[in-house]
Amino acid sequence: MAFGLTSLRRRLMVLLLLPVALLLLGLGAVGFYYARGSLLDQWRGLAVLSLARAAHAVDMRLEQPEDAVKLMNNLTGLAPNSAKEWEDQLARLPGVTRAKLTLNDAADAADAADGDMPPPSGSFTPGMGMGRGQGAAQGAGAAAAGRGMRFMRFHQVEVAKVTSPRLDAAVGAETVTLTFELSDEAKQPVARLEVVMRFSHLLEDLRALNWWKSDDVYLVDNTGRVLARGAEAIPLGGRLGGSGDAFQIKLLTELLAKTSGTVMGPGVPPKEVAGFYHLGRAPWSLVMITRGEAVLAPVQHFLKAYAAAGLVCIGLVLLLIFAVTGQVAGSVRQVCQAAREVAMGHYQDVPLPRRNDEFLRLAHSFNTMVAGLKEKEHIRDTFGRYVDPAVARRLMARPEATLLGGEKRKVAIMMTDVRGFTAMCDTLSPEETIVVINRYLSRLIEVIQRRDGIIVDFLGDAVLAFFDSLEEGEAEAVRLAVCCALEVLEATEEFNQEAVEKGHPQLETGIGLNFGEVVVGNIGSAARTKYGIVGGPVNLTQRIQAQAEGGEVVISQEVRDLLPEQIQVGRSFSVRPKGLDRDIVLYTLTGSSSCAGLQAEPNATVNG
Repeated sequence: MAFGLTSLRRRLMVLLLLPVALLLLGLGAVGFYYARGSLLDQWRGLAVLSLARAAHAVDMRLEQPEDAVKLMNNLTGLAPNSAKEWEDQLARLPGVTRAKLTLNDAADAADAADGDMPPPSGSFTPGMGMGRGQGAAQGAGAAAAGRGMRFMRFHQVEVAKVTSPRLDAAVGAETVTLTFELSDEAKQPVARLEVVMRFSHLLEDLRALNWWKSDDVYLVDNTGRVLARGAEAIPLGGRLGGSGDAFQIKLLTELLAKTSGTVMGPGVPPKEVAGFYHLGRAPWSLVMITRGEAVLAPVQHFLKAYAAAGLVCIGLVLLLIFAVTGQVAGSVRQVCQAAREVAMGHYQDVPLPRRNDEFLRLAHSFNTMVAGLKEKEHIRDTFGRYVDPAVARRLMARPEATLLGGEKRKVAIMMTDVRGFTAMCDTLSPEETIVVINRYLSRLIEVIQRRDGIIVDFLGDAVLAFFDSLEEGEAEAVRLAVCCALEVLEATEEFNQEAVEKGHPQLETGIGLNFGEVVVGNIGSAARTKYGIVGGPVNLTQRIQAQAEGGEVVISQEVRDLLPEQIQVGRSFSVRPKGLDRDIVLYTLTGSSSCAGLQAEPNATVNG
């Protein structure tokens, strides 16, 4: 016994605990790496997308002066005497503090040649810078004033330079200077435009983005210098990698080599992760740096909880294995042995354990199952399928009911038969005949069993049943038979109503009732028995049933004498059945006060 318990415990530990532990560890590791990679990939995509959106917002601000220059060029063109007007128009743009437009020397010379007049030396055009180009433009403007100036149109506007933010004393704020090169059709530079914009204006759209308020978001130039941090538009002056941080140096290297991307820091999980995105209109980049723990916090929390839960589960399983194996082996062995005996047909109970646990309930359930199997097998062998289970149990309570043979006692006997069934079969196919008779007999069986009748046999479309007087007495047995006969007629009417709907023929039932002494018991042999009745009253019942017309119940004088006050009869007549040397009086049953709502013929004449 000790070896068996030890073996079972060892097997449970090896075959159950170890695989469970390995499975939990494997699932945890795979789930962690998969979730970690998924979260990092998701963060990469979201970081680049968010940075691209923010960069687009800054680019849109930077494009405003360029769009305005293109619009004025398409509408009016550019002439030396209109430079001041262009500068004034550009200065009115949102965020622009001032603008300066300068024509190149080549453009001045071309304008002077068009006017056939040399440019006056040292001339000055208001709003323009001093120099040779300015003097030439003034001279060309004067020469064109008398004959009409031809306006010049350029074909290309390019951003040549964007300065870093610096404090502008004139406006008292950080400003950025945008330099545009204006080129002709041959892509030769004809003018230079400088637009000074407030740095805070460029970052204005970013303030609406909640993630931009984080301290880990930077705006840097192409040298790694930090221009702004978070939502603050104040340059910090620091540089990425300026402190020698290896991760920031790696980030700056990637930033200078690519237009966008992400960088993972060292460690598993990485200590820091970063994303960057280049602006399209300025040599600047947006950089987002986040701690790896913040990105992977959900999966790390889950992993810790999973590990703790796994250890607790393994510990509990281990304790349960040690606690249960000592008690399981014996009980399992007893149940298995008993089950093998039952499988071979030897009904054996399981000894009840002394402890009050699941195995006690298992033993009770097993023994109850064995008892049920015994009873069902006995009922099947003794009573067949014709006895209601409730009646069968009452009979089984009497030891003599299970013995081969029987005893004499008085019972009420009922026999039913379908009138004209043989002729009806000639009009139906065999399949239809079986369907009709099975539906009809199903209703009769239900009624007989409901009235505690015991079906002895089926004789084609006829049914023989009796009602035992052993427990309730003779009068009660007759009352049950009378009520059953009336209810059979009612069930036949319901059957006929359904038959009309289904297109089946209607049936008429003739019923005979008798009461007399017969032999009740198991008829047959040890190999096959049937619980039934034999005797003269059985044969007489068949003769009485033959006298009933369709829809009639014919009863004997013995039946009427037992219930003189409770039954109503119609016509009476005398017959001499075959096998008797005397006449007997029979009655047609019309109703019974002990069977509420049941009557044979609603229009029959009641004769007391």
